[in-house]
Amino acid sequence: MSLPVTAVVVNYQTPELLEVAVRSFRHYYPDVSLLIVDNGSRDHSRTVIEQLLTEGEGTTRALWLPENIYHGPAMHRAMETVSTPYVYFFDSDTETRRGGFLEPMIAALEADPMAYGAGRVVEVDRRRGFRKPGGMPVLTTPHMLLRRDFYFRLPPFIHHGLPTIRNFRAAEQAGYRLISFPIETYVHHLGRGTAARYGYGLGWRARLEYLLHRLGL
Repeated sequence: MSLPVTAVVVNYQTPELLEVAVRSFRHYYPDVSLLIVDNGSRDHSRTVIEQLLTEGEGTTRALWLPENIYHGPAMHRAMETVSTPYVYFFDSDTETRRGGFLEPMIAALEADPMAYGAGRVVEVDRRRGFRKPGGMPVLTTPHMLLRRDFYFRLPPFIHHGLPTIRNFRAAEQAGYRLISFPIETYVHHLGRGTAARYGYGLGWRARLEYLLHRLGL
């Protein structure tokens, strides 16, 4: 039985990582629809993605963005492009090491009409998104499942160090729930992807936000 989900991965000039992310996911979920969003790469990413499309045998497609609009807006474009009830986002610097996680995550959301997403839940500062015990619950973005129709009731993902911050803040205010699931025991996040190589593209804003956070302002 096919799953009512589309997997989405955003690439910006990390083709060697993307190959591992896509092929490892495909190893366990060869029949799940997969959308590769290329965020205006200027390296050989297109060649790699076209090969992955060939290997996908019709279940993999690409969205080619003409320029780098950054991760959050690219995720939003993916949400606009797909049509399945659920969307599973995974980063290009992840490696899927075990299968059998999408099924229980989807089941958990379907069992709770107020559940918006499932994955690793952490707590952050509501204003800026830095980790803070007792703060606002959010899902870690390297691997998370979301209910697509709820997404469009909320503010879109943005260009930010935590691109989901406004979206999850509004979700909390609306009474939507995030379901904790040990996704990190299935999918390994290398933590050396686009942000590690190219930064967040936030310039002085990121430094100012961090300084204000450290000052408690």
